Amino acid sequence: MNEVSPHITHLNGRPAASDDLVPLAFAGHAHFTATQIRDGRARGLDLHLERLRSASVELFGRALPDDLVRSHLRTALRDGPADLSLTATVLSTAGEFTAAEGDLALLVRTGPPSTGPGGPLALAAVEHERYLPHVKHVGEVAKTHLLRQAVADGFDDAAFLDRAGRFSEATIWNLAFWDGEAVVWPEAHVLTGTMMGVVRRQLDRLGVKQRTAAITPDDLPALAGAVVMNSWNPGIPVHRIGSTELPAAPPFLQVLHRAHEAEPLTAP
Repeated sequence: MNEVSPHITHLNGRPAASDDLVPLAFAGHAHFTATQIRDGRARGLDLHLERLRSASVELFGRALPDDLVRSHLRTALRDGPADLSLTATVLSTAGEFTAAEGDLALLVRTGPPSTGPGGPLALAAVEHERYLPHVKHVGEVAKTHLLRQAVADGFDDAAFLDRAGRFSEATIWNLAFWDGEAVVWPEAHVLTGTMMGVVRRQLDRLGVKQRTAAITPDDLPALAGAVVMNSWNPGIPVHRIGSTELPAAPPFLQVLHRAHEAEPLTAP
């Protein structure tokens, strides 16, 4: 019996041919969302659809209908195994470096499921602010460059400090901290991740305290824990940022994972 491949690439609801993909090789003016599919379903589907819709309006002045996006997602999922990693990218057929308005297209790619690194991680603290931080856009050379630079310096990844010296986010992660009683979200311009959105609304339903505060490197010693999170995982422990060691905080991790698991899986 042949095993179903997790690698699927669809453009506008049909398998993508090489001729379809060649024009996209340098398509840097685009945005995307990423999620983990389990049993053909995703958590926070409404947040992914809203992300694609709002980012399309920001970059292109219009958006693909949600029903069409869901249809293309269903088509891609139908051809793969029940558990996958999925990325949906919206781009314009006009390409970049032009003011022309092309048609909007949806590229759906899948791969093997993932839960991310196990941790705990050590993060370098670097000064960096992303352009249009609220949009999950592609072509961000700085994130990969800073990740590789951090690894070369003996860290696992990098956390970003804005021009005011506040922690904002990490290369492909949201940051969250623990003060011993509440989850603390950084006060800065960040991409509100879909995992972050899922966790926040479920923490509210679970009655877990949350607050937003400006966190600087000087504030780290007073904190009781830190994590990174993205579509892979609601909480990967961080044991060091820069030269500051952070506690493991198992209760913090447990409550984040409990919040994630409380979010229902939804079919596109």
